[in-house]
Amino acid sequence: QVQVQESGGGLVQAGGSLRLSCLASGSALSLFVSDWYRQAPGKRRELVASINNYGRANYADSALGRFTISRDNAKNTVFLQMDSLKPEDTAVYYCNWWGGAGNSYWGQGTQVTVSS
Repeated sequence: QVQVQESGGGLVQAGGSLRLSCLASGSALSLFVSDWYRQAPGKRRELVASINNYGRANYADSALGRFTISRDNAKNTVFLQMDSLKPEDTAVYYCNWWGGAGNSYWGQGTQVTVSS
């Protein structure tokens, strides 16, 4: 069983930065795709960024140019560096490790609040 734990959320002013971390425990995780999602109140959960085991990253349009996803395969950790934060980035951010059908593991989420 894979366990996933996010950290690094908090309250920041608009224009500020936060760095989220996500640690996963388990085996063969270096082969998994790692994603960051977010869910704002009253809205659907949306994909923010993803990165595969080769380090290839993809971003939602809202994150492009401001957020950077990275991972340390040796430590089963994925990061999300968030710069130039906006109030609309306020949400609970979730980490997901996906290794194919039936192998999707979520963390409990970490709250990010951006004040104007």
